[in-house]
Amino acid sequence: MLEMIHGKEENREDPEILFMKDAAWPVPFRPGLEYNSPAHGTWNIVHTGMLIPGSHQIYVCAANCNRGVVLTAAEMNATDRFSSIALCEEDLIDGGMEDLVIDGVSDILQRLQRKPTVVLLFTVCLHHFMGCDLEYIYRSLRERFPEQRFVDCYMDPIMQKGGLTPDQKLRIGLYACLEERKKNSKQINIIGNDLPTEENSEIIQFLSEKGYIIKDITRCHDFEEYLSMSESFLNLSFYPPAKVGAEKLSERLGMKHLYLPNSFDYDEIDENLSRLADLLHTESPDTRERRAKCERKLARAKEVIGDTPIALDATAVPRILGLTRLLLTHGFHVVRIYMDSFSPEEKRDYQQLKQMAPELTVCATIHPGMRVFPREYKEKLLAIGQKAAYFHQTPYFVNMVEGGGLYGYEGICTLSEWMMEAYREPKDTRDLVIRKGLGCESCI
Repeated sequence: MLEMIHGKEENREDPEILFMKDAAWPVPFRPGLEYNSPAHGTWNIVHTGMLIPGSHQIYVCAANCNRGVVLTAAEMNATDRFSSIALCEEDLIDGGMEDLVIDGVSDILQRLQRKPTVVLLFTVCLHHFMGCDLEYIYRSLRERFPEQRFVDCYMDPIMQKGGLTPDQKLRIGLYACLEERKKNSKQINIIGNDLPTEENSEIIQFLSEKGYIIKDITRCHDFEEYLSMSESFLNLSFYPPAKVGAEKLSERLGMKHLYLPNSFDYDEIDENLSRLADLLHTESPDTRERRAKCERKLARAKEVIGDTPIALDATAVPRILGLTRLLLTHGFHVVRIYMDSFSPEEKRDYQQLKQMAPELTVCATIHPGMRVFPREYKEKLLAIGQKAAYFHQTPYFVNMVEGGGLYGYEGICTLSEWMMEAYREPKDTRDLVIRKGLGCESCI
C-alpha cells in the first residue's frame, strides 16, 4: 500500500522536484497533464496585443477559451478595445465557419464608435482542426473594409509543442502593419519586448550618446509614432520570444538585425556591446567601471541578505540559470529554481550548475503534483519571481516578470537593489500575484 504524504505518492517515477545533478536536458520533467498556479503576473497575448496604439482585438473561440481573454481585457480596463465571436457546437458542423467569422467581424466593426488603427483577429485551435480557409476570410474582410488594417493572430496553444508558439506568432504580428519607408541611419528599433528597457542601461546610454534615436513599441504614444518604426535601419531584440519577430521584420523591410540577449555573464554583456559597436562602426564602450559597480552592488546585497535561502523562478528572467550561477558565485544561498524546461541558450550554465551546485533543487511549476506541493519554508526565504513567492508563500520577494526591463550591468545593479528592498519590506503575496500582466493597469 502506498503511503500518502501531502496528497502525493512517495517515490513516484514522475517527481515534480529533482536535484540539479539529476535534471535531464532540456526537459527534466515528463510532459503531461498541467497545473496552472494562481501566479499570473506574466503577460499574455491580450496584454501584448494592446501595445499597438489604437488596436482592437477580436477573438473567435468557444466560451471556455474566451473566458480567460475576456477577463484579461476587463482586468486591464480595456474592454472597449476587445470583442469576441462565440463559437457554438453547431458552428463546427454546419460548414459555415468562414461566413461566421466574416459576418461576425463585419458586425463588430460596423458597431464600433471609433475606427481601430488595426484589427488583431485571433483564430483558435478549432480553425486548424476544421481546415478553415483563413486566407479567404482575410481576403474577404479586406475587400469589405479596404481602409482597415487586419493582422492575422492565433490563440492555438495546442500547436505550441511544435513550431512557433502563439506568443512568438504575435510578436511577428505586432509589426505587420509597418510598411517600407526611407531608412534613417540614426534610428534603431528595440523589437518584441513587453516592458520598456531601463533608460540608464548601458546599451541605451551608449546609443543615445552616439546620437541614435531609439524606437520601442512600449514607448509609442500614438499610431503614427508606431508606424515611424519603419524608418529604422536596425532592429535589436533582447527577449528570446521576440527574436523570430525581429528576424521576420528585418527580412521584410530590409533592415539589419542583432539579437543581444539579456545576460548575467559579464563577458557576454561585453561581447553584446562589442557586436553592436562593430555594426555601428564605432568603438565599444569601456565597461570596467560598470563591472566594478556590479561587484560592489552584489557584495552589498550579500551583506544585507546574508545566508537567507533564495528561490527563483523562470517567469522572472529569461536566463534563470545564468542568474542562479551569478548569485551562487557571489556567495548567495540559492536553494531552489522553479522551471519546467531549460532554455536552449543556457546549456553552458546548465552544465556548470550541475558541477558547482549538484544538490540545488529544480522544481516544476506546471506538474500536477504542484497543486498539493507544501506551500511553506521553515525559515525566512527570499524569492525572485512570483511563482517562487507563491509556492513558498513568502512575503519577501522581488516582484518582476520577463526581465523587468532590466539589461546588462545596470540591470544587475538594479536587481541587487530590488533584492535588498524585498528582503527588508514584506509584500502582500496573495494580492499581488493574482494580478495579470505586471506593469499593466489592473482593476483588481
